[in-house]
Amino acid sequence: MIRDDWRPEIDATLLYVVRDGEILLIHKKRGIGAGKLNGAGGKVDPGESCLDAAVREFEEELRARPLAPRKLGEVAFDVVDGVSILIHVFRADALDGEPSETDEAVPLWAPVDEIPYDRMWADDRYWLPHLLENRAFEAFARFEGDRLLDCEVRCLDGATQW
Repeated sequence: MIRDDWRPEIDATLLYVVRDGEILLIHKKRGIGAGKLNGAGGKVDPGESCLDAAVREFEEELRARPLAPRKLGEVAFDVVDGVSILIHVFRADALDGEPSETDEAVPLWAPVDEIPYDRMWADDRYWLPHLLENRAFEAFARFEGDRLLDCEVRCLDGATQW
Protein backbone atom coordinates (compact mmCIF):
# COMPACT_ATOMS: atom_id res chain seq x y z
CA MET A 1 0.00 0.00 0.00
CA ILE A 2 2.68 2.51 0.91
CA ARG A 3 4.15 3.07 -2.49
CA ASP A 4 7.69 1.96 -3.27
CA ASP A 5 8.53 5.32 -4.82
CA TRP A 6 7.26 7.33 -1.82
CA ARG A 7 9.64 8.53 0.90
CA PRO A 8 8.55 10.46 3.99
CA GLU A 9 10.39 13.55 5.16
CA ILE A 10 9.03 13.17 8.70
CA ASP A 11 8.10 10.27 10.98
CA ALA A 12 5.23 11.18 13.29
CA THR A 13 2.64 9.61 15.56
CA LEU A 14 -1.04 9.82 16.44
CA LEU A 15 -2.50 8.21 19.54
CA TYR A 16 -6.21 7.74 20.19
CA VAL A 17 -7.81 6.58 23.44
CA VAL A 18 -11.07 4.69 22.99
CA ARG A 19 -13.09 3.86 26.12
CA ASP A 20 -16.71 3.58 27.20
CA GLY A 21 -18.01 4.18 23.67
CA GLU A 22 -16.02 7.41 23.21
CA ILE A 23 -12.83 8.45 21.45
CA LEU A 24 -10.48 11.12 22.75
CA LEU A 25 -9.69 13.75 20.12
CA ILE A 26 -7.81 17.01 20.40
CA HIS A 27 -8.59 20.40 18.95
CA LYS A 28 -5.13 21.25 17.66
CA LYS A 29 -4.03 24.80 18.45
CA ARG A 30 -0.81 25.03 16.41
CA GLY A 31 1.38 23.28 13.87
CA ILE A 32 0.27 21.12 10.95
CA GLY A 33 -3.51 20.74 11.16
CA ALA A 34 -4.07 23.65 13.55
CA GLY A 35 -7.81 24.20 13.98
CA LYS A 36 -8.68 20.60 13.14
CA LEU A 37 -9.65 17.71 15.40
CA ASN A 38 -7.12 14.90 15.49
CA GLY A 39 -5.44 12.41 17.79
CA ALA A 40 -2.65 13.56 20.07
CA GLY A 41 0.75 13.20 18.46
CA GLY A 42 3.71 14.73 16.75
CA LYS A 43 7.18 14.16 15.36
CA VAL A 44 9.41 11.26 16.34
CA ASP A 45 12.72 12.60 17.69
CA PRO A 46 16.03 11.15 16.44
CA GLY A 47 16.83 7.93 18.30
CA GLU A 48 13.31 7.71 19.75
CA SER A 49 10.99 4.77 19.11
CA CYS A 50 7.57 5.47 17.58
CA LEU A 51 5.88 4.18 20.74
CA ASP A 52 7.99 6.39 23.01
CA ALA A 53 7.24 9.38 20.77
CA ALA A 54 3.49 8.65 20.80
CA VAL A 55 3.40 8.49 24.61
CA ARG A 56 5.64 11.57 25.03
CA GLU A 57 3.56 13.67 22.63
CA PHE A 58 0.32 12.54 24.26
CA GLU A 59 1.60 13.51 27.71
CA GLU A 60 2.89 16.87 26.44
CA GLU A 61 -0.40 17.71 24.71
CA LEU A 62 -2.89 16.40 27.28
CA ARG A 63 -1.10 15.98 30.66
CA ALA A 64 -2.33 12.36 31.00
CA ARG A 65 -0.70 9.00 30.26
CA PRO A 66 -2.15 6.44 27.84
CA LEU A 67 -2.00 2.90 29.23
CA ALA A 68 -0.77 -0.01 27.11
CA PRO A 69 -0.91 1.73 23.71
CA ARG A 70 -0.49 -0.51 20.69
CA LYS A 71 0.27 0.33 17.10
CA LEU A 72 -2.60 -0.42 14.73
CA GLY A 73 -1.62 1.35 11.57
CA GLU A 74 0.45 3.57 9.35
CA VAL A 75 -0.75 6.46 7.23
CA ALA A 76 1.42 7.78 4.42
CA PHE A 77 0.35 11.43 4.42
CA ASP A 78 1.52 13.16 1.25
CA VAL A 79 0.91 16.82 0.43
CA VAL A 80 1.54 17.71 -3.21
CA ASP A 81 4.30 20.35 -3.27
CA GLY A 82 4.43 20.07 0.52
CA VAL A 83 5.47 17.76 3.31
CA SER A 84 5.35 13.96 3.30
CA ILE A 85 4.80 12.30 6.67
CA LEU A 86 4.69 8.66 7.73
CA ILE A 87 2.25 8.59 10.65
CA HIS A 88 2.39 5.67 13.09
CA VAL A 89 -1.11 5.30 14.55
CA PHE A 90 -1.65 3.95 18.06
CA ARG A 91 -4.66 3.08 20.20
CA ALA A 92 -5.02 2.79 23.98
CA ASP A 93 -8.11 1.76 25.90
CA ALA A 94 -7.33 3.45 29.22
CA LEU A 95 -5.64 6.49 30.74
CA ASP A 96 -3.75 7.39 33.87
CA GLY A 97 -5.14 10.81 34.76
CA GLU A 98 -7.67 12.92 32.91
CA PRO A 99 -6.71 14.94 29.84
CA SER A 100 -6.50 18.68 30.26
CA GLU A 101 -6.02 21.66 27.96
CA THR A 102 -2.47 22.78 27.19
CA ASP A 103 -0.89 25.38 24.91
CA GLU A 104 -1.03 22.77 22.13
CA ALA A 105 -4.42 21.12 22.45
CA VAL A 106 -7.94 21.09 23.86
CA PRO A 107 -9.22 17.56 24.69
CA LEU A 108 -12.60 16.46 23.35
CA TRP A 109 -14.37 13.15 24.03
CA ALA A 110 -16.68 12.21 21.13
CA PRO A 111 -19.09 9.27 20.93
CA VAL A 112 -17.64 6.74 18.47
CA ASP A 113 -20.92 6.74 16.54
CA GLU A 114 -20.86 10.57 16.22
CA ILE A 115 -17.26 11.32 15.27
CA PRO A 116 -17.10 14.87 13.84
CA TYR A 117 -15.30 13.90 10.64
CA ASP A 118 -16.20 17.26 9.07
CA ARG A 119 -13.78 18.91 11.54
CA MET A 120 -10.95 16.44 10.86
CA TRP A 121 -8.54 15.66 8.02
CA ALA A 122 -10.60 14.25 5.15
CA ASP A 123 -8.75 10.90 5.08
CA ASP A 124 -9.60 10.09 8.71
CA ARG A 125 -13.09 8.86 7.81
CA TYR A 126 -11.52 6.10 5.70
CA TRP A 127 -9.01 4.60 8.15
CA LEU A 128 -10.24 5.59 11.65
CA PRO A 129 -13.03 2.93 11.57
CA HIS A 130 -10.29 0.28 11.38
CA LEU A 131 -8.71 1.66 14.55
CA LEU A 132 -12.11 1.67 16.28
CA GLU A 133 -12.54 -2.01 15.33
CA ASN A 134 -9.00 -2.89 16.56
CA ARG A 135 -7.98 -3.87 13.04
CA ALA A 136 -4.47 -3.27 11.72
CA PHE A 137 -4.38 -1.10 8.60
CA GLU A 138 -2.25 0.96 6.28
CA ALA A 139 -3.30 3.98 4.27
CA PHE A 140 -1.95 6.33 1.63
CA ALA A 141 -3.56 9.78 1.53
CA ARG A 142 -2.59 12.48 -0.95
CA PHE A 143 -3.58 16.09 -0.39
CA GLU A 144 -3.30 19.42 -2.15
CA GLY A 145 -3.31 21.80 0.79
CA ASP A 146 -6.29 20.65 2.90
CA ARG A 147 -8.08 19.05 -0.08
CA LEU A 148 -7.98 15.25 -0.26
CA LEU A 149 -7.02 14.10 -3.76
CA ASP A 150 -7.12 10.36 -3.11
CA CYS A 151 -6.99 7.87 -0.28
CA GLU A 152 -6.33 4.14 -0.29
CA VAL A 153 -6.79 2.00 2.81
CA ARG A 154 -5.96 -1.64 3.29
CA CYS A 155 -6.92 -3.75 6.27
CA LEU A 156 -4.11 -6.01 7.46
CA ASP A 157 -6.27 -8.69 9.08
CA GLY A 158 -4.26 -11.85 9.49
CA ALA A 159 -1.00 -10.01 8.86
CA THR A 160 1.83 -9.81 11.33
CA GLN A 161 1.03 -7.17 13.93
CA TRP A 162 3.07 -3.98 14.02
